[in-house]
Amino acid sequence: MILFVLSYLAGVLTILSPCILPILPFVFSRAGQPFVRSTLPLLAGMAATFALLASLVTVGGAWIVAANNDARIAAILVLAVFGLMLLLPELAGRLLQPVARLGGRLSGLAGPGSSGSALGSFGIGVATGLLWAPCAGPILGLILTGAALQGLTTRTLLLLLCYAGGAATALAIAVLVGGRVFAALQRSLGAGEWIRRGLGAAVLAAVAVIALGLDSRVLTQWSIASTTQLEQGLLERLRPAGAMMGGSMSQHVASEAAPASPVEGELPALTGATAWINTPPLTPASLRGKVVLVDFWTYSCINCLRTLPYVRGWAEKYKDHGLVVLGVHTPEFAFEKNLDNVQRAIRQLHISYPVAVDSDYAIWGAFLNNYWPAHYFIDAQGKIRGHQFGEGDYEASERMIQQLLAEAGYHGVPGGVVAADGSGVEAAQDAREDRSQETYIGYARAENFKSDPQVVRDAPATYRVPGALQVDQWGLEGAWIIAGEQATLVHAPGRIVFRFHARDLHLVLGPAAGGAPVRFRVSLDGAEPGVDHGVDTDAHGEGVVREHRLYQLIRQSHDVRDRTFRVEFLDPGAQSFSFTFG
Repeated sequence: MILFVLSYLAGVLTILSPCILPILPFVFSRAGQPFVRSTLPLLAGMAATFALLASLVTVGGAWIVAANNDARIAAILVLAVFGLMLLLPELAGRLLQPVARLGGRLSGLAGPGSSGSALGSFGIGVATGLLWAPCAGPILGLILTGAALQGLTTRTLLLLLCYAGGAATALAIAVLVGGRVFAALQRSLGAGEWIRRGLGAAVLAAVAVIALGLDSRVLTQWSIASTTQLEQGLLERLRPAGAMMGGSMSQHVASEAAPASPVEGELPALTGATAWINTPPLTPASLRGKVVLVDFWTYSCINCLRTLPYVRGWAEKYKDHGLVVLGVHTPEFAFEKNLDNVQRAIRQLHISYPVAVDSDYAIWGAFLNNYWPAHYFIDAQGKIRGHQFGEGDYEASERMIQQLLAEAGYHGVPGGVVAADGSGVEAAQDAREDRSQETYIGYARAENFKSDPQVVRDAPATYRVPGALQVDQWGLEGAWIIAGEQATLVHAPGRIVFRFHARDLHLVLGPAAGGAPVRFRVSLDGAEPGVDHGVDTDAHGEGVVREHRLYQLIRQSHDVRDRTFRVEFLDPGAQSFSFTFG
């Protein structure tokens, strides 16, 4: 929240810089004129200019994010330039001189002869935004670049809006008060310039800390307590309260293949997807005549991953016989909204059928869905004829597909059922039901947390685990920040301990800020896992977190019993989201 307030104040303080003086006469000339014909076009022109400049910086920020994964020095240099521009206004003026020169030309074209028209006012607004660039550029660039280093997210947009709101507030005051505020502004320029210089010095100091490799703790505290928390808060508002993972339910078989399976509704409009993968956008009209299997999933969901061998098998087996499989990727965690993450997961999971990226929960809401995974079976007339929530009953689901294809008049439909043999995280779950249940690490949904102290929200704290844990109890050791959806290691080493009962143990993890990899080591009952290691660890229990996804850390090869799991992170910044079992 503090960062948003600072962004707003940065926008307000921009007007207190010397480079704003040339445009104030144009701004004051709007005072007393009709709002719709004069002031409103001026503000619109300035907003359009800021939007263009912000878009250019955002594109640059996207490059910085990509470069930061392989060449962190690029981001450091960009931040250093912005810091110098804040510290040395004359440098900002020289670097942005072409933009300011263009603004001066436009201000001349939109001078007294055109001041009475809406178009002239708009032109003055554009000129105002361009002439303001030496003042706004460094601060605006710093805000967007800093946000881009953590990912181009909803938070970036909100920071930009806060900054623009502050600048608009200052401009509106100038328009309303007019010349009376001119003298006050001149008296305030010195203080405003010192504020800018102080901010520039602080940025350069931060750049030095980062360049020296001392930034792990600082970046963690800045980014984790706010960035994902904001996005997760938006997700929580979008997600229905009853949304559940399929694995938390005992059984959810909604329909059997029968000659007269009931109609449960119409295939809703598939609008609102934020992207489409492996296909152009699909509509109910374009799917008419086809049998459709709609699969709601998200790529870090273990229950969804274990259904994928069957979904892929059905897509391949029936693709030439009238079936369209449509995956709807609806995120549970904020990082699953990142399109690059989703596209990478789809490649790694060998998904070739169409996928709608449903990051805003539009399709989820249209189906009134509440579960991951969830399968909806749609006939050739666009009627929903059955659904399956959670894992299991794959034979009944495939019989439903065959029935609907036969009803649609398709001939030569293959018989039998897919014999999916998933491996790794896609392997079928252990048949025993007495296994540990999904456990979230962020305080929004955490249970059975036993560290001392209890959860300190959104702030660094040093935790320790008591001597003994009961089954399904867990805790943190070391310095961590616990946010709404995840805990992040402030500095290494740090550990998570979990007393569990299950064949498999998975943990949803993410790398450090900027994508820096994090090494880890796991143990069972204090010893190396050996043959009980998962696909993401070796026999010594060692592994590396390189991307946000689900990691299989343990797969026991012997009798399942109560075990104490420990993961030690050897690098700072590790993000831990949730445990799942199988």
